[in-house]
Amino acid sequence: MPRTIAIVEDEAAIAENYRDALQRQGFSVAIYPDRPSAWTAFSERLPDLAIIDVGLHEEVEGGFELCRELRSLAPELPIVFLTARDSELDVISGLRLGADDYLTKDISQAQMLARIVALLRRVDALRQPVRADDIIERDSLSINLERMSVKWQQKLVELTVTEFWIVHALCLHPGHVKNRQQLMDAANVVLDDNTITSHIKRIRKKFQLHDPGFASIETAYGMGYRWLSA
Repeated sequence: MPRTIAIVEDEAAIAENYRDALQRQGFSVAIYPDRPSAWTAFSERLPDLAIIDVGLHEEVEGGFELCRELRSLAPELPIVFLTARDSELDVISGLRLGADDYLTKDISQAQMLARIVALLRRVDALRQPVRADDIIERDSLSINLERMSVKWQQKLVELTVTEFWIVHALCLHPGHVKNRQQLMDAANVVLDDNTITSHIKRIRKKFQLHDPGFASIETAYGMGYRWLSA
């Protein structure tokens, strides 16, 4: 059965262009022109991945609101913003709401498809049985590579794909500083410094939901970040 991708885009010609490109790659694609129609459909059945524009008809930030709603409904669903809005504030806002990636509409179809395939890898990983050598443990941290899941003090930490790979890169060699470029490479994304900082803040907050005293991610000012062992 083909993977299903939902495109939430109010400009029909653009949505159809994306749909045609994705269908050529074997995906099943559904198009929704606004937030209400998309939310109704998602409430009944989730896609395997959602591509959302920020501005949707009269709702200037309808895509942001939809992302917030969808992330609450499905913490592990891959969500990608694909929009003409490329300001730093918009990018950071989208990522803070839990999107896995934020792409602008000048991206090539080949790059867009590569990002989508990478995100869908988690869907496959979650269906695989757990193997002992897929587990990385660092004190209270446990990372399952196949399922791309993270636990802190035995509690699941709901991370996006990008956040998962950032945590993985940091904890792989505790105490070693990872600069922003290394974190981008690990997550297979291209982000600016402020966006990396935003991801780190979100990751810390997610761990602090389970452990208010969480302090394992240390900022090495002017250099990057490191994972501290207890």
